[in-house]
Amino acid sequence: MARKLVKEDYNNYDYIIGMENSNIRNIIKIIGHDNKNKIYRLLDFSDNPRDIADPWYTGNFDETYDDIVEGCTALLDNIKKVENI
Repeated sequence: MARKLVKEDYNNYDYIIGMENSNIRNIIKIIGHDNKNKIYRLLDFSDNPRDIADPWYTGNFDETYDDIVEGCTALLDNIKKVENI
């Protein structure tokens, strides 16, 4: 289920994830300051941090899918490391 991000989400979640820099700017407009370093692009956790292109504009759904898998895998690895799992 999707819903709009609200300011209170910052206190309720450990990670606030966007796909690209304009998402991050919009998240910060809603949340305010990121004092606890919770706001990231998904691929910030990968070995090659970068924006994930929107396939609506690029037409390349396979590349976007691959980027999302790469980001989710890297995020999971990061969580396991941080939580010592």
